[in-house]
Amino acid sequence: MMEIIPAIDIIGGQCVRLTEGDFAQQTTYDSNPLEVAKRFESHGIKRLHLVDLDGARAKKPVNLAVLESIAANTNLTIDFGGGIQSEEAIKQAFDAGAAQITAGSIAVREPDTVKSWLLKYGADKIIIGADFKGTNIAISAWTEESKYPLQDFISGYVKTGARLFICTDVSKDGKLQGPSINTYRHLKLTLPEAGIIASGGVTTVSDLEELQEIGVKGAIIGKAIYEGTISLKNLERFIC
Repeated sequence: MMEIIPAIDIIGGQCVRLTEGDFAQQTTYDSNPLEVAKRFESHGIKRLHLVDLDGARAKKPVNLAVLESIAANTNLTIDFGGGIQSEEAIKQAFDAGAAQITAGSIAVREPDTVKSWLLKYGADKIIIGADFKGTNIAISAWTEESKYPLQDFISGYVKTGARLFICTDVSKDGKLQGPSINTYRHLKLTLPEAGIIASGGVTTVSDLEELQEIGVKGAIIGKAIYEGTISLKNLERFIC
């Protein structure tokens, strides 16, 4: 069964969403992320993708108090990303209650560092963030498409023991235009051993049905929940 993973993105302790990762295109949805997380849990949700956007800019975790509050007051399995640039940051996230961390830009810039984390903490604890535009990895805070093919990036990490990949199509993120179904289908066919978590563009229940049929491990849902194109009630049938 595909895992349903709502996203909470944090700026200034509040629940926000960006469009295409652009801080100038920010919408604030709720001032209390804990209450949002509790609503998710009340509908049977078991997973949460928590992103510290302030931390991403500061290159170190900033909103650890939000992580700690949600971890202490819910039973959600939390993967935490944003500002994970050092082993100290990993320790802070785990100490605050994260079950997993997502290695984002550092996985592109410093693969040897991330590979050492995989060895130390295990492939179930370290998720590789594979942000992409077109068929290539996106860099420079999502503003630029590199010449590094997405498939080669994932394949390289699979060979070093990584198993979980959040694959975010940054050209679709926050736009409610549907996910990159063909990209995820191709990844599942060519790299069946990779646990692909689809992110970016999920808009409707039909999108989730297509992703489930492809066989992705999980689907991250953000703006669709906050804008009401997918209700929490709609999600219950996808949850064991």
